[in-house]
Amino acid sequence: MGLKARNRKAYYFLAPALISILIFTVMPIISTIYYSFTDYTQFSKGNINLVGLANFKEVLTGPFKETFLPVFIWTMIFAIISTLGCFFLGLIIAMVLNNENIKERGFYKGILILPWALPAAVAILSFQGLFNGSYGQINNVLMELNIIHEPIKWLTDPNLARISIIMVNIWLGFPYMMNVCLGSLAAIPEVYYEAAMVDGASKWKQFVSITLPSLTKTAYPLIISSFAFNFNNFGSAFLITAGGPPRLTSQFAGYTDILASVNYKLSMQFGRYDIASALSIIIFIIIASISFIQMRASGQFKEVD
Repeated sequence: MGLKARNRKAYYFLAPALISILIFTVMPIISTIYYSFTDYTQFSKGNINLVGLANFKEVLTGPFKETFLPVFIWTMIFAIISTLGCFFLGLIIAMVLNNENIKERGFYKGILILPWALPAAVAILSFQGLFNGSYGQINNVLMELNIIHEPIKWLTDPNLARISIIMVNIWLGFPYMMNVCLGSLAAIPEVYYEAAMVDGASKWKQFVSITLPSLTKTAYPLIISSFAFNFNNFGSAFLITAGGPPRLTSQFAGYTDILASVNYKLSMQFGRYDIASALSIIIFIIIASISFIQMRASGQFKEVD
C-alpha cells in the first residue's frame, strides 16, 4: 500500500471525529461570533442585520451594564471562594489522612470521595430539598436540636442563598483537590521534614517552607483550571435556586445568577441571542485573560532545560 493510500485510509478513520468536532465545536463558535455582531433575536424571523460592536457596548456601557456589573462581581466572588475553599479544605483533609497513624484512613478516603463520585446534577438537586425553608431536613434537624426556633430562609434570603450555593459547590469540589493533595504529599521526600525537625523548625514552618512549595508545582495549574470551571459553573448556580431570589432592578438576573446562568436566561428564556453571544465572548476573554496572567505569574509557560 502506497503512502497516499495509507494517508487516505487514515482520513477515513479520522473522519467521524473530525466531522463531530466541526459540527459540535467549530460551527457553534463561528455562529456565536457571527451573532454577537448582529441583532438576531427570537423575533427576527430571518431578518438579521449587522450592528457591529453595539451588543458589546450594550453589555459593558449600555442599559445592560446595570445587570452585567453586579453579576460579574458576584461571579468573581463565587469562583474565588469556591476554588480556594475546595483547595484548602481538600489540603487540610489530605494532611490529616496522610498521617500513617490513622489505621482507618483507607475507609475515610472512600467515604470522603463520595461527593466526587455522585452525579453532580443529582447531588445539587438533592440540596435544593435539604435547604428548603419549609420542609428541608437541615432546618428540621436544627430545630430538633433547639439550635434554631424558626426555619432559616436558606434559598429566599439573598445572602443566605449565596452562602448555600458556595457551601454546596465546596462540598462537591473538595474531594478532587483532596486526591490531588494526597498524591502531592506522598511525593514529598520524608528527609525534608526530618532535616527541618533537626533544625528546630516548627510544624507551621515546615508547612510553609516544605509542604506548600512542593504542592505548588502540581496544584497551581489545577487551581487555575478549577477557577475557570467555577466561573462558568452553571449547575451549582442554577439548579438550586434558578438564579433567585429575584432582583427588583433586573429581569435578566437574580441574586445568585452568575454570568453563565444569565447567558442561559438571555438565550433560552428571553431569546436575546445577540446579547447572549456578545456576553459569551466577553466571558471567554475574561477567563482566558485571568488564566493567562496567572499561568505567566506561576512560571508554567517557562521552558525547562
